[in-house]
Amino acid sequence: MNAPTKSPEPIHGKGVVKQHLIDPEICIRCYTCEMTCPVGAIEHDDNNVVVDVTKCDFCMDCIPVCPTGSIDEWRVVKEPYSLDEQYSWSELPEQQSLEQDASPDEGGDDPIAALLAEAHKGTGGKPKAPASAARPTVNLYNLGKPATARVAGNFRLTDDPGHDVRHIILDFGAQPMPVLEGQSVGIIPPGTDSEGKPHLPRLYSVSSPRDGERRGYNNLSLTVKREEKGLCSNHVCDLKIGDEVQVTGPFGATFLMPDDPDARLLLICTGTGSAPFRAFTMRKQRGGAAPGEIVMFFGARTPDSLPYFGPLKKVPERVLKKHLVFSRIPGAEKEYVQDRMMVEQDMIADMLNDAKTHIYICGLRGMEQGVEEAFRSIAESIGLAWDATRDAMREEGRYHVETY
Repeated sequence: MNAPTKSPEPIHGKGVVKQHLIDPEICIRCYTCEMTCPVGAIEHDDNNVVVDVTKCDFCMDCIPVCPTGSIDEWRVVKEPYSLDEQYSWSELPEQQSLEQDASPDEGGDDPIAALLAEAHKGTGGKPKAPASAARPTVNLYNLGKPATARVAGNFRLTDDPGHDVRHIILDFGAQPMPVLEGQSVGIIPPGTDSEGKPHLPRLYSVSSPRDGERRGYNNLSLTVKREEKGLCSNHVCDLKIGDEVQVTGPFGATFLMPDDPDARLLLICTGTGSAPFRAFTMRKQRGGAAPGEIVMFFGARTPDSLPYFGPLKKVPERVLKKHLVFSRIPGAEKEYVQDRMMVEQDMIADMLNDAKTHIYICGLRGMEQGVEEAFRSIAESIGLAWDATRDAMREEGRYHVETY
């Protein structure tokens, strides 16, 4: 990749530039930002996704579509980082120390300080891993050198004809695949796209704990819903035992499980958003250094369309306190996860007041607004300002959202 051929116009005319960057440690290589960017400023190689400073016009279209927050990173620099530099990173560089070499604007403001403040302002705080979480391995296998896994199992999880959800077990043989609960891997669909290029991987959350779907074996599981026109989901759901799959990853460095035995987990999910939470629960069941209390709100249309419904019913309450919520049961009133949250608001209020509580939200993007409103109502009922509470929890690595 080539370095920029020209420098952007300095912001404020003070010889410094605010540059848009992507955090390679947090990025899960879903390429949504690249497909969204209207000016083609975002691109990728086998390792990283990067932003071309000569094209980026700060339109911000890529910010809301990123599921991890890795896209919302900025640095103020005198010389912009080149594409070659960005492609070589495994983590973001720290903000450079900039000497004030220009007089402040009229009114006494420091333009560099103002830019630095703006660059770090973000959209309500960056996602962080829990302080006690294990250090994750990221991007061990990439597009140029994927791992080859063999399918060890493919089981249907739902009885609803319109919701074909599969539990896929992948065996990596002698290839190491160190994953933590909450991480994802990419599956590369076979064939090429309309331009003759290999398909980009699709990301799936790992639904097994760090010691494998089968304890002590080098395997993992995925929870995959068949989408009617989904290139990769149909490929994965149709896999047979013994088939080979090209895998990238692992990805994700923030949506991780704390290893604090006193931590309390509040899990809110819909559909296949339950995948990482199955991993969390299995970690606790196997006696890992896991939290003492886990509470789950799990929404689906009906019991037949809720993945792992049968196994979940058998998990003891001492391991997992379950609130299974259904919106399409004939003859019953529609209920969504936010509705049940309000029913259980005393319990949630107690958790919001506890500095050991970690909140995880995973599932369809449409669930976010209702869940956010429920949290706001519950927080305000006990005198907490929800925006400040949420942002403080995020800053402490205790608030995590992954929606799609």
